[in-house]
Amino acid sequence: MREPCIVSVAITGSLPKKKDNPAVPITVSEQIDSTQAAYEAGAVLVHLHVRNDDETPTSAPERFSQVLEGIRKYCPGMITQVSTGGRSGAGRERGGMLSLKPDMASLATGSVNFPTRVYANSPDLIDWLAAEMMSFGVKPELEVFDLSMIFKAVAMQRSGKLAAPLHLQFVMGIKNAMPTDREVLEFYVRTLKRLAPDATWTGAGIGRDQRTLVQWSLELGGHCRTGLEDNVRLDKHTLAPSNAALVRQVVELCAAANRPAATIQEARRLLNLAAA
Repeated sequence: MREPCIVSVAITGSLPKKKDNPAVPITVSEQIDSTQAAYEAGAVLVHLHVRNDDETPTSAPERFSQVLEGIRKYCPGMITQVSTGGRSGAGRERGGMLSLKPDMASLATGSVNFPTRVYANSPDLIDWLAAEMMSFGVKPELEVFDLSMIFKAVAMQRSGKLAAPLHLQFVMGIKNAMPTDREVLEFYVRTLKRLAPDATWTGAGIGRDQRTLVQWSLELGGHCRTGLEDNVRLDKHTLAPSNAALVRQVVELCAAANRPAATIQEARRLLNLAAA
């Protein structure tokens, strides 16, 4: 039996709307219910964005607080990870929820082109977000959209701005950013292990590439992300009826790869997080 796989579920994101898939959870209660179902299906980590009632993204701490409270109540021990991404706010507004002390938060270590905009992450903002996370005991998930972001993350750890062991997420399949390419992913994994041998990593694929990245991650020793944020379909012809349905797909792939889905206790150990 190989090392367990941490199954993460990104339930909402900033872009998908009800018109894309009616199952996308928007309200606080929908997000809590969707997370609970995904938790019961085998997800041990939830990646969170929050929305206004009109479906637009927001970084409002009060909204995050309500969602986190519900998840902590109905999904005991589940690893909570908030987004500090740029679609939901500007500047330091993006880190306003870190004082709520989730287990983890996303942190991009550089800027990158997205389909219609630049995802801007200035060095000053990166350093400030990292300092806030360290202050509140929040472990970063370092979002990697190109090679330089691996080197930046390692440099920040070596200078004391990030605590070891690092956890990185390789994101593939966003137009104008890193394509879905097996040789590139393998090179990134080798580079990470050379620079930070104790680091862990997750593969995240967008749209039809979600399943591809799950399979590659299982084969290469990484962890897996699924969810309606990245992909609203079960397959080419079928909308996903829920986040839980996407999680069940991944759990089945984990079993087939002889890498069982991690329990909460195993996931917290692998990510060097405090016990639930």
